[in-house]
Amino acid sequence: MALCQITRDPIDVGALISAVQAPTDGALCVFSGVVRADPGPGGETNRVQVLEYDAYPEMAEAKLAEVAAEVAERWPEQKIAIAHRIGRLEVGEASVVIAVASPHRHESFEACHYAINRVKSTAPIWKKEIYQSGEEWVEGTLPGATVDRADSVPTSAGG
Repeated sequence: MALCQITRDPIDVGALISAVQAPTDGALCVFSGVVRADPGPGGETNRVQVLEYDAYPEMAEAKLAEVAAEVAERWPEQKIAIAHRIGRLEVGEASVVIAVASPHRHESFEACHYAINRVKSTAPIWKKEIYQSGEEWVEGTLPGATVDRADSVPTSAGG
């Protein structure tokens, strides 16, 4: 069973790697989504300083587990761990980490790409951006959206 967690604590990347890596794996792909100081309303002088994530933890963990099950079905040799933070995060902190171990790199990259897109489009996790001059809840990716779709995983080196 995949490790899937919603946590208020900093994500332990080493624990996620340990949960998936085995001696038969030749590839380990780790994606870390990090809070960045994006320009907010008003442009460059009003950058994001903090993100606040909120979720219904039990439901969000269940969605993460569903994503992990989808990965296992599409790429049976992959092992996956997914963690997402909630609470107040500063610029530079990891908000989401996905680790995928696999016998081969290509499948590991594909599975990791698929997983982050599915997490972003299905998990009931909400984000508030806090700027120098105010704050606002940010609309997330809607299920079935055509932008950055989970099923748009490249199938060749050029894709």
